[in-house]
Amino acid sequence: MLPDKIELEIVTPERHVLDETVKSVELPGKEGYLGILPGHAPLLTELGAGVLKYRTNGEAHVLSVIRGYAEVLPDRVIVLAEFSERAEEIDVERSRAARDRAKSELAKSPPGSDDWGRASFALERALARLQAAGAAHGGTDRTAD
Repeated sequence: MLPDKIELEIVTPERHVLDETVKSVELPGKEGYLGILPGHAPLLTELGAGVLKYRTNGEAHVLSVIRGYAEVLPDRVIVLAEFSERAEEIDVERSRAARDRAKSELAKSPPGSDDWGRASFALERALARLQAAGAAHGGTDRTAD
């Protein structure tokens, strides 16, 4: 018999972000988004940067997730991310400022340099945070690009 729920666990190096029973999960894989329902075939995937969405009894919840791995089992999803933050924890103005600083740094750093790599990661993080905050408020952040 197939399970009717999924245990979702999200962990970063800094903290345990989430441990909840959910109905479905959508997560940003390295090559695109994956939808996961109870009974999904086992899978190990690399994460990209973006928005992780999950549903509990009709309610949608949103987090930002950046890089890492996810293990999918028929009744459990474990996300090991470099960074993750619940949408309600995100400071939108601070994220916009970080996005702008990162864009500026990218423009003046030679591609492939350490500064360029740090700025690229900072931009990726800021955009994921803005997307999660926008998705939690019924849309996407139009200023993310």
